[in-house]
Amino acid sequence: MKNKTTSTAGFKWLLKMAWRDGKASARKLSLFMASIVLGIAAVVAIQSFGETLKDNIALQSKSLMGADFTIDSDNPPNERVEQIIDSLGGADAREISFASMAAFPKSGATKLMQVRGIEDGFPFYGVLETSPPEAASRYQERGGVLVDATVMLQLGISPGDSIKLGESTLPVTGALHSVPGSTAIFSSVAPPVIIPYDFIEKTGLVQTGSRIDYEFYFVANPGTDMERLDEELDPLLDANDADLDTHTSTSERLGQRYENFGKFLNLVAFIALLLGCVGIASAIHIYIREKLKSVAVLKCLGASKKQTFLIYLIQIAFIGFIGGIIGTAVGLLLQQLFPIMLQDLLPVEVEMAFSPQVIFMGLLLGIWMSVLFALYPLMSTLYVSPLQALRVQAEGKSNSGKAGLLVLAGIFLFIFLFSYWLLEDWRYSLGFVAGIIITFSILAGIAKLFMKAIKKYFPAKWGFSARQSLLSLFRPQNQTLTLVLAIGVGTFLISTLYFTKDILLAQATLESQEDSPNMILLDIQTEQQEAVAETFRKRNLPILNDIPIVTMRVQSIKGESANKIRQDTASRINGWILHHEFRVTYRDSLIPSETLEQGEWIGEAQEMQPVPISVSDNFAEDALVEVGDEVTFNVQGVLLNTVVKSIRTVDWSRMQLNFTVLFPAGVLEDAPQFRVLTSNIANEETSAELQQELVRKFPNVSIIDLRQVLTVIEEILDQISWLINFMAFFSILTGIIVLLGAVRTSKYQRIKESVLLRTIGARSKQILKILALEYFYLGILGAFSGILLSLISSQLLAWLVFDSPFIPSLIPFLILLPGITMLVMIIGLSSSLSVLKSPPLQVLRKQAR
Repeated sequence: MKNKTTSTAGFKWLLKMAWRDGKASARKLSLFMASIVLGIAAVVAIQSFGETLKDNIALQSKSLMGADFTIDSDNPPNERVEQIIDSLGGADAREISFASMAAFPKSGATKLMQVRGIEDGFPFYGVLETSPPEAASRYQERGGVLVDATVMLQLGISPGDSIKLGESTLPVTGALHSVPGSTAIFSSVAPPVIIPYDFIEKTGLVQTGSRIDYEFYFVANPGTDMERLDEELDPLLDANDADLDTHTSTSERLGQRYENFGKFLNLVAFIALLLGCVGIASAIHIYIREKLKSVAVLKCLGASKKQTFLIYLIQIAFIGFIGGIIGTAVGLLLQQLFPIMLQDLLPVEVEMAFSPQVIFMGLLLGIWMSVLFALYPLMSTLYVSPLQALRVQAEGKSNSGKAGLLVLAGIFLFIFLFSYWLLEDWRYSLGFVAGIIITFSILAGIAKLFMKAIKKYFPAKWGFSARQSLLSLFRPQNQTLTLVLAIGVGTFLISTLYFTKDILLAQATLESQEDSPNMILLDIQTEQQEAVAETFRKRNLPILNDIPIVTMRVQSIKGESANKIRQDTASRINGWILHHEFRVTYRDSLIPSETLEQGEWIGEAQEMQPVPISVSDNFAEDALVEVGDEVTFNVQGVLLNTVVKSIRTVDWSRMQLNFTVLFPAGVLEDAPQFRVLTSNIANEETSAELQQELVRKFPNVSIIDLRQVLTVIEEILDQISWLINFMAFFSILTGIIVLLGAVRTSKYQRIKESVLLRTIGARSKQILKILALEYFYLGILGAFSGILLSLISSQLLAWLVFDSPFIPSLIPFLILLPGITMLVMIIGLSSSLSVLKSPPLQVLRKQAR
């Protein structure tokens, strides 16, 4: 009982001492708590938003699909699929959809639209949002059309005007604002137009080569087990070129898609958190060095080394807890902005909520990260001798090497586990940890090399202020290494994100050469080929490519039928190979976007059996085939035996038509086929006039204007990059907080130097110049190192991830480098003005206490 009471009293005493000392030092530690607040706020905001988004997708999964489950196919359902549909009680609604050109007689404009012929009753969950609202229920009975609201606004179309789809001209009943499962930005390339199901045949647009999607919607009986339904029916439908999608599986796929995007943002936030931890480690290092005399006095009064250690450990843990509370609160407020920033990218309307798990994580993270990164400097309190209370200089034993290594191992283990929680892949997590170690090591190495170079090649002939500013980088508690790390890592992150955005946009930018297509014409029937070409010749417009397209499916691979492979649960062949309807072509040569990787290219094969083909490397990898393996294709009812003679690497990012499977000339010429033409149109006016004429003459032909496609891509990238840059700003802001804290912590050291400089006759103007030059060196060194590292990392990303050439922009050098350097100087000088205003005698009195 006595031991328990003593222990309780001892703990209360530790709490009281930690509170008293912490209250006296609150101002010194407040900035470092702010660095933790920013990091936790970034992580909590993204985590909470991600959890909320997944919950919203799950809750609205039926509204996303408009039904409980669907059966869809790229072909009219065969007899077996129809039997399955009948066994389910028949479809509650049907849909036929395809992309086609639409003409608007009022304005004379044309537009590639996604035509959706839907039966009455759909959607069974959710609503078609239209203007006027009653148009959603009346378009079926009136035989009208619902047209995408944005298209109507752009083209000046109003309800009552008409739209021409193929051979049919239909009245526009209303403007369509949303359809279950669609998002505004992803429907910008081919906006939706909804017509009654029975009108599809009247348009005459379903022809050879047209990509038609057949959808069957079902409302399940109450209590239906969707997972069991998926397990039982999906294999049967897959074997018959159809597919089953339940509202639960669809919501899971959507959640995973947005979760991957969230993982990247989480890493950005985690970088901000790590920067805050660098600030914490630095702050505690300086703070504890200032407290060594207090520790020695406590030991003189009888406190044990364990008690003195625990006083400051409790103090740091409490600061972490407060930082966790504030950071979590800020993060929860910050997440409210995400639906506004990402409104066009989200599949559902997000109703924000607070996740208890994320809140607990934020609080725990604040304590854990503060304690973990403060342990190493805190260990110095264990080696303080009571005699140091009487000594002028605090000199004690160095920390234990083994204990330091254990703390360091704990830090990297935590980073690995946290990144594994974010990425869910140990290889990526190891790569992330390795990247952090390499980045920090290079920046630390640059800082140390810089200081060594100054020592070795010290400019003795420079003026007094310039020489003194360089010498200041070596003062005790100078923080040079910490500041270079903070500035460098923040700059590195921002600059890398900027360069990565450039790489992505460069891939989606049309080249200016005349042989680069910016218009693609699809679904040209063989009998229309010459007439379409003549339309171009009359306008003196070039035809860059006239490509024949033949559709086919994989029948067997290496002698094993596709149906048998589908039923083999142990098969490692990717499912898309077996289900995909391939659009293939034939020619006698390779094009610039293709590189022969393996085998021999055969351009002509009139009488060769089996037929030699060339496949892309991704096809070979997913189908598990090599050069010499046989693949049988079903060419619209005719089986064709082929052998893989070569494997190609294809640059899919290039704006031209590339193919997974290539046949040689002399084999498919007589097969049912359609044509694809590409051209380069000089300006938008000529393009619009040509599209109007083509739609009028050939309503079944689909026209893709790549200018519009790239505009949509750039909008998507702009939204994503804006959010990424917004989150990356937390990293640089954390770096600034670390800088502010480091400057404040070493403030008294600068005051002492100021007194000494004034004693020997230095003027305030000289001291100000010394400080400005010192911060200039720190800013330029950290920012320049970060940008150089980002150049290297961006080049590696371009090679290994994007497989794209990297042409670095000058903007980071022209804006980011001087901007961050100036920011460092402003913060440093503003925080040091009190140094110039402090009377030397007052400073000496403070230092003597």
